[in-house]
Amino acid sequence: MKGIILAAGKGTRMYPMTLPVCKPLLPVYDKPLIYYPLAVLMQAGIRDILLIVPPDEMYSFIKLLGDGANFGVNLTYRIQYEQRGIADAFLIGRSFIGEDHVCLVLGDNILCGDGLNQALHTAAAQNTGATIFGYHVDDPRPFGVVEIDPDGRARSIEEKPAQPKSHYAVPGVYFYDSSVLDVAHGIQPSARGELEITAVNAQYLREGLLRVVKLEQPFVWLDAGNAKSLLTAANTVMRLQKQEGRLIGCLEEIAWRMGYIDDETLARCASKLKNTAYGAYIQGLCETGK
Repeated sequence: MKGIILAAGKGTRMYPMTLPVCKPLLPVYDKPLIYYPLAVLMQAGIRDILLIVPPDEMYSFIKLLGDGANFGVNLTYRIQYEQRGIADAFLIGRSFIGEDHVCLVLGDNILCGDGLNQALHTAAAQNTGATIFGYHVDDPRPFGVVEIDPDGRARSIEEKPAQPKSHYAVPGVYFYDSSVLDVAHGIQPSARGELEITAVNAQYLREGLLRVVKLEQPFVWLDAGNAKSLLTAANTVMRLQKQEGRLIGCLEEIAWRMGYIDDETLARCASKLKNTAYGAYIQGLCETGK
């Protein structure tokens, strides 16, 4: 399975913060926002990953993440020159995906919690169709909303409905078989001129091939799409890390625990960051071995 992170948004709702740097490179407490969606793909067992980035920003991403060797993954970069919607990621990444299944993660989503690895692997294990997540929220109106039947299949899916049919919002993590390439190619731009991911999911729904994995407590989903939610995300990450005594979205730790990198590579990563609390945490993993 291949992975794609769509990290090409200009972040216009966050101006002037995002005038000099794109949103996925902004800090969320102690690490860049882009670390969190990358962590999701790594935890799902995906190691071939395409980052779709804005024009003129590729060097910044490469400076931060390189080719992925420090995290035991293979990173490829491509540019989205125009804001054409989420589903455009499949058109940009068509040759990268090939005949493989693919997981698409949005560059401003943070997902964490006990059992996340299992939920991700359950979604990745499906051989046909599409699998999305449903996260219970009090007010789902600002999000894509999915209605779920008792067998875990979607009954309906709507984008920002005025009268939602359920309280399950759809986080920005989507798993598809390779037919998503043809589905994305066949959809038409919406009224706002974008290729909507909801249109892709609706096609799988019509074919009876859209499954939903519910994410209940203690899962945490954070959408850092504006200045207020970015601050909320940073405060939540800080609180959870303090409570649990471990870092969220620490790519080096995930790579080490997943067996993507060895002890020597982990120690080298810790040495490069030795003057930071983040580096001290990694050094602690090296010393304790757990």
